[in-house]
Amino acid sequence: MSEDTTTAAESNGDALENLLTENRQFPPSADFAANAVVKAGEYEAANADRAAFWGKQARELLSWTKDFTKTLDWSNPPFATWFDDGELNASYNALDRHVEAGNGDRVAIYFEGEPGDTRTYTYAQLTEEVKKATNAFEALGVSRGDRVAVYLPMIPEAVITLLACARIGAIHSVVFGGFSAEALRSRIDDAEAKLVVTADGTFRRGKPSSLKPAVDEALTAPGHTVEHVVVVKRNGEDVNWVEGRDLWWDDTVSTASTEHTAVGHPAEHPLFILYTSGTTGKPKGILHTTGGYLTQTAYTHKAVFDLHPETDVFWCTADVGWVTGHSYVTYAPLVNGATQVIYEGTPDSPHQGRFWEIVEKYKVSILYTAPTAIRTFMKWGEDIPAKYDLSSIRVLGSVGEPINPEAWMWYRRVIGADKAPVVDTWWQTETGAIMIAPLPGVTSAKPGSAQTPLPGIAVDVVDELGASVPDGHGGYLVIREPWPAMLRGIWGDNERYKSTYWARFDDMYFAGDGAKKDADGDVWLLGRVDDVMNVSGHRLSTTEIESALVSHPSVAEAAVVGAADETTGQAVVAFVILRGSAVDDPDIVTTLRNHVGHEIGPIAKPKTILVVPELPKTRSGKIMRRLLKDIAEGREAGDSSTLADNTVMNQISDSLKA
Repeated sequence: MSEDTTTAAESNGDALENLLTENRQFPPSADFAANAVVKAGEYEAANADRAAFWGKQARELLSWTKDFTKTLDWSNPPFATWFDDGELNASYNALDRHVEAGNGDRVAIYFEGEPGDTRTYTYAQLTEEVKKATNAFEALGVSRGDRVAVYLPMIPEAVITLLACARIGAIHSVVFGGFSAEALRSRIDDAEAKLVVTADGTFRRGKPSSLKPAVDEALTAPGHTVEHVVVVKRNGEDVNWVEGRDLWWDDTVSTASTEHTAVGHPAEHPLFILYTSGTTGKPKGILHTTGGYLTQTAYTHKAVFDLHPETDVFWCTADVGWVTGHSYVTYAPLVNGATQVIYEGTPDSPHQGRFWEIVEKYKVSILYTAPTAIRTFMKWGEDIPAKYDLSSIRVLGSVGEPINPEAWMWYRRVIGADKAPVVDTWWQTETGAIMIAPLPGVTSAKPGSAQTPLPGIAVDVVDELGASVPDGHGGYLVIREPWPAMLRGIWGDNERYKSTYWARFDDMYFAGDGAKKDADGDVWLLGRVDDVMNVSGHRLSTTEIESALVSHPSVAEAAVVGAADETTGQAVVAFVILRGSAVDDPDIVTTLRNHVGHEIGPIAKPKTILVVPELPKTRSGKIMRRLLKDIAEGREAGDSSTLADNTVMNQISDSLKA
């Protein structure tokens, strides 16, 4: 770490120990603050009466076909209703009203395909496409309340499909295109989907890959509820065809009428189900409804990214298969009338400057991506982004996992020209929208910390008994009061909803994450509680140790897991990728162990450090630590079907044998 990053040991055995303290702060510039969408007074106004604050946002940000008279009903916790007697249409809010307001010619989507093909949709054009899809789906028998499974690559048809479902009042269930046929089958069955929308395939690092065969395999089992499969022709792959069931998008959607009038749906009508990844047993379908979800996603998109829809170009790099691609690709940018970029491919194809080429081409002003991607760019070197004009960027966002301070600093300095605010955001599939983040025109940003709950959000860090911890201490992240975009349950299993999220602490939602408050009261996320290791009675954060490793000039990336140990309960095992420019060190493992000991304390020294060529990552960029844990505990690695590169585990195994 830098000289101004220090360590502070906790004496409380129940608190998270050896917590990093970050002293660098970056206040907004005077010009940025003066023109910011949200001012400092918003916190006080929002937290004085949270329900009234969200009611105000709902009316200002959304168009209602029937106004609501009651903002929040929390009479039956943990089941909340927001704006319950109001009615609205999510698709109308994202599309028609902008056209009616005279903004039909504004670009809604710049699409950049992986092979380099492009499409541009204005709000008027996108509205027409969604109306056609709506008419086509209704002609196939889809009506309000029906479920539609979506298994598509990151192409405009994905957004069009979701908005068409929302227009009808059908409930979409997106399954990430990297998931297996078995995972797709279980999600189709659990939701009892009537329609599946997919594609022949997509492109991945310059090569065509298939999607429809997984759908065919998922539908081989008897008893499924799917009546039709609509297939987008994307890469020309030969596909199996089931007459009477399978239909080409071009033959059904493209030929449909462009006339369709949106009708209002109740605010608590289900909008979508999204299954959380990495679960065992029956899939866990997170249920989100319409009015509260749209209110909070629209507000947070505007506030956290300082959105000026008339001039900004927003790019969230997440796939629509994840909640970030729902909230900050499909819904919030369009509800707010913004212009956004959608990219089908990966950052390294056809070259490692692909992201920066897109930023330069479309003059992206707000970039929202994952720490894993940022660390990858660091590994590749800053000479690559230096080749491109990134001067359009004015706000940078981070999402998906805690960002270590040095990656935060690199992001700001190299991509943001040392002036663009970095907003590190914490939220979950379950929360629906951003919950903790600095406000770029208000907050003095602190590298590595999500910092403070957003206006109208009641987040806390508590100890084992549910009592707030003092500043400088760690514990468990909870949400003390209902919020508009909160999940409304687990599809078909209310008891599981209560036992999963509300049983740990009375009357508080437990996020499953460890967190700390620093000396200023700012919140630092320490990863899942499972990622907080207990080594000889000392609690250690995998995120903290990873940050210490990456701060060493020889380390490009690091992943840390806790492995079962007979002596200490758990032992720290680190997997590291060395920088290409690293100075040869015959005893690099000892060097790095000592470095971690210096940065955090002797107890945090990894028992084992394994130098590997790559780390196993999903296509969304998350490191699959469970596979590394398998290796660390001497087991054969488990299912790796969702990895972006299935050869990575073989590379790791081969490197460890060498």
